[in-house]
Amino acid sequence: MAYKLLGGLLAAATVLTPLVPTYAASDTGISAQISNRIALTQRDDRRGQRGDRSERSTQRGERSRGEARQQAAQAPPAEARRERRSDRREDRQDTRRERRGDQRSATQTRVTTNDYRRGDRQDRGQDYRQDRREDTRTTTRDRSGANAVNRYRDQRRTADRRDARRYDDRRDARRTESRRDQRNWSRDWRRDHRYDYRTYRNNHRSTYRLGRYYAPYRDYRYRRLNIGFSIGSLFFGSRYTINDPWQYRLPPAHYPYRWVRYYDDALLVDTRRGRVVDVIYGVFW
Repeated sequence: MAYKLLGGLLAAATVLTPLVPTYAASDTGISAQISNRIALTQRDDRRGQRGDRSERSTQRGERSRGEARQQAAQAPPAEARRERRSDRREDRQDTRRERRGDQRSATQTRVTTNDYRRGDRQDRGQDYRQDRREDTRTTTRDRSGANAVNRYRDQRRTADRRDARRYDDRRDARRTESRRDQRNWSRDWRRDHRYDYRTYRNNHRSTYRLGRYYAPYRDYRYRRLNIGFSIGSLFFGSRYTINDPWQYRLPPAHYPYRWVRYYDDALLVDTRRGRVVDVIYGVFW
């Protein structure tokens, strides 16, 4: 609107310009008024422009303020930002710590694994050495034990041989002594009529009735003994000794010989060795 008004005034001024000389004197006031009006119009136009500019700037300021308010409303407050920043920092620090902890744990795991492997190798080596030592000791013991067993067997064999030799020697000596004893003891007494015990027993039967015989050993039964047999010392003890051989018409016996009763038999025993030198069967009732 202001531009249109200004254009009309300029057009009027242009039209009236040729008439100025003519009406200069009379219309001086009119020109002054026109100039004043033009100035006023220009001022108004300027003011309008300024108002438009101020309105525009106001609108722009309001828009910027609204946008700022919206941005301020949309944007989080400073404390929230700080908290978020601190949270982010803490998260970063935690992540770094976790990474460091993972690295340390991995390093420790590696070290532990290496130590375990070294310790396992050392333990295996020690166990192997210990097993070797024990095997060596066991082998040595086995060898020593086998050698000891062999030595014991050899000694036992040697001792058995010695005992066998001694036994053979003793047996031969006993045989020789028995032969000597038998040679020393003469059985020719049976030819002597003084020792005819059969005829005397027929006339003195009660003398030969000695009663029941009790063996020195329990559950012992009668066995027919021949010359050369050996008997225990209990068989020719004082309980079974015939103190008076002449009572039964038997020849006298001197040391080391002794007449003893053995059930219904009369035995002449060498008391040194327990060997039967002479025997008479069924002499007693």
